Order: sequence, then structure tokens, then C-alpha cells
Amino acid sequence: MSHNKKMLSEIPLSVLDLANITEGSTPAEAFKHTLDLAQHVEKWGFNRFWLAEHHSMPGIASSATSVVIGYVAAGTSTLRVGSGGIMLPNHSPLVIAEQFGTLESMYPGRIDLGLGRAPGSDQFTAMALRRDIRNTGDDFPEQLEQLQTYFDANSRHNRVRAIPGEGLNVPIWLLGSSGFSAKLAGRLGLPFSFASHFAPENTMAALELYRSNFQPSDVLAKPYAMVGINVFAADTEAEAAYLATSYQQQFLSLIRNTPNQLQPPVDSMDGLWTPYEKASIQSKLDASVIGNPEQVKEKLQAFLDKTGADEMIINSGMFYHEFRLRSYEIIAEIADKKHS
Repeated sequence: MSHNKKMLSEIPLSVLDLANITEGSTPAEAFKHTLDLAQHVEKWGFNRFWLAEHHSMPGIASSATSVVIGYVAAGTSTLRVGSGGIMLPNHSPLVIAEQFGTLESMYPGRIDLGLGRAPGSDQFTAMALRRDIRNTGDDFPEQLEQLQTYFDANSRHNRVRAIPGEGLNVPIWLLGSSGFSAKLAGRLGLPFSFASHFAPENTMAALELYRSNFQPSDVLAKPYAMVGINVFAADTEAEAAYLATSYQQQFLSLIRNTPNQLQPPVDSMDGLWTPYEKASIQSKLDASVIGNPEQVKEKLQAFLDKTGADEMIINSGMFYHEFRLRSYEIIAEIADKKHS
């Protein structure tokens, strides 16, 4: 698949925020930091700011995703704000149509609805959310169709209506870490966002599936693919490597099934992880970019060349808020987004 070479300065860059709760802090502080980050990246020329639905995770505060989206949208003015993603099988499509219809009515032209089909948690939590052990997310395509119907202007003729919601243009994105959503997004002609920030090994296959299955729709004439990537940018390579250890520890706690708050960085991960865990985490974080401004620019451009992405969404899971801000500022500078 050939794509014309694009430069970083030519594509939109966006932010994925997990509203991380750092060790010893509270969700209240996490939300303050989330809003502060959104206000900074808006100024620095980023395109959208997405929040992810996770549940029962001591280190992630964005479980009530649409509420946090409203908070961020209220504190910004031009940034697109949305979900990366809402896990549709956890919810009734009507409720999501109403929530996002409400958000779009409050912040017109600025709301994105990214949808996934994973539980965003463990099986016990999934049961608590879905209240039906048989709900495996396999009916995702039907749920999606139902949701789209609620946004349709013609749904005013139906018995059940989403108010607010019907007739509103809330862009729907499909998110995925495998081929299922890639194929579905292609078939339905929807924009697709791939989670290469935690499933790098599937990136190219999923993008290929999306592009080869793509059928033009009312929404899109040609495929539009956004890729997720972890970036830890700092003024020096050593500092970036140090800051990235918080995220590595977070991954370690996940594979050990002991999720906790985001930990402070450490001088070395040696002694914290076994060789097997190290290999496993490094393969998962294969698409992570860690380094000084020159290195980050080079690696991001290489990732863009490889994927031919139309947009990149960047996660920077750092313990110290001011360093996380600096990381996004560096990204804006190297991609020529920052116009002071």
C-alpha cells in the first residue's frame, strides 16, 4: 500500500489523556491536571483531546467519561473533545446518544464519539457494568447501528427518541486494537483510530484491513486513520528515559494484575521486572517514542512514514504534571504546531 509521504507538520496531532491518578494524589487533582493540559495543548495547536473509559482502575479517573468530556469542553474553546473511547457494550445506545447529544448541544461542533467494544476493565467489573454475563460485545455492530439511528434526523418518527441527540452531527469513530473494528469501520465508511500505543504488533495489519475494506459513506469519501502512540519527550534523552519508567511500572502492575496509582519514575527498572516481564512490556510499548526533541521528531516521522496515518493521537503517561506539559510542548514545537 503506497501512501504519499506526509510530514509531521502536515497532519493534525491530538492528545489521549487517561486522567492518571498519581501515587498519593486524588481524582480531584487528576481532573485539575487534565483540564490544565487541555488548556495548554489547545494553545499549542493540538486538534482533539480524548478521554478513555476505564473502570475499577486505581490509577485512572476517567470512568464517567462523558462527564469529564463536558468538564474539559467547558474549560476550552476551540479544541475538539471526545471519547477514546466509550465502551459501547457497557451502555445502552440510547443513553450514549442522549449523553453525546447533550454534549454536542452544549459545545456545538466540538464533540467526538469514539467507540470501542472491550470492557475497559476486568471480567468482574464488566459483569457489574453490563449486568448480563452473556454480553460479550459480539453484538457491537447492532448496537452501533442502533446508536446511529438515534442521531438520525428521521428518528423523530420512531417510538423511542434521543432528545437531545436526533438530527445532531456527532462524528462517530471506531477504535480498535485488532482487526474486528478495522474491518467494520472500513465497511461503514467511518474514521478509524488504532491503539498502536498498546497493540503495536497489530498496527499495520489493522490499517491494511481498514483501508482495503473501506467503502465511501456520507461521512467520509476516503479512509481516515488515526494512530495512537506513547511519547515521552524531554529536553534530554536521559530525562525522557527516566520519566518513561512511570508508564513502564504502570504496565508492569497491569500484567501482574495488581493495577495501582501511577508511580513516580525510577532510575532503573532493573530489579523491578523479570527478564520475561521486561520483554513482554517492551513488545507492548514498541511504538513508544522516548527521547530528546531531535530523537522524538525522527521517531514520530518514521512512524508516520510507516503507517501513512492521517492523524496521530499521543498519550504521555508521566508522573509529574509539569514534565507532561513539557512533553506535549516539545511535540508541538517539532511538528510546527506552535504559533505563539
